[in-house]
Amino acid sequence: MHIKFFLEELSAEIALRHILPKILSSDVICIFHAFEGKDDMLEELPKLMKGHQWIPDDWRIVVLIDEDRTDCHELKANLEKAAHETGFVTKSNAAPDEDFQVVNRIVIEELEAWFFGDVEALRAAYPKIPKNLQSKARFRNPDTIQGGTYEALRDLLIQKKYYRERIPKTTVAQRIAEHMEPSRNRSKSFQVFVEGLKACVGEESLV
Repeated sequence: MHIKFFLEELSAEIALRHILPKILSSDVICIFHAFEGKDDMLEELPKLMKGHQWIPDDWRIVVLIDEDRTDCHELKANLEKAAHETGFVTKSNAAPDEDFQVVNRIVIEELEAWFFGDVEALRAAYPKIPKNLQSKARFRNPDTIQGGTYEALRDLLIQKKYYRERIPKTTVAQRIAEHMEPSRNRSKSFQVFVEGLKACVGEESLV
């Protein structure tokens, strides 16, 4: 089994390289294509989909993109359209007994929401983060953090004096993701992502 991942940016690839081995068996081969941001991804994805019409029956494509406070339904429709125009069946539109080739998933609202969904991993990477972070009103639901999840994580790490002005997204992604445990993640969009991965390999999600 091969799974080809189309991702918005490099930090998502780095995070998944640490997370996927905790979800998928070692005989699943994962291949990554990271775009240079959301605009680049939405522009190039239809062409790349058409370039993958050759994939064998045991291959799957997973498309992962940040919501970024845009219309989630419109964004999902664009991803579905790119797959359907290529002739692929997506998980969202497959009949109950029909095989699918493509799983489209949206991070609500940014990758950092998944990091906030696992406070233990956050603290393992950055121990000065408060133990009770998830009990604070702003952080109770990692998918609805006001002001943006990237901004919230940036401000938190700067406040705790890990960084001065900006945070290195790829470094932060690696440090946190290597400690993440999928079964304890509180982000609903992460749970839906895991469910899609499990469906790709014919397994039922335990998350």
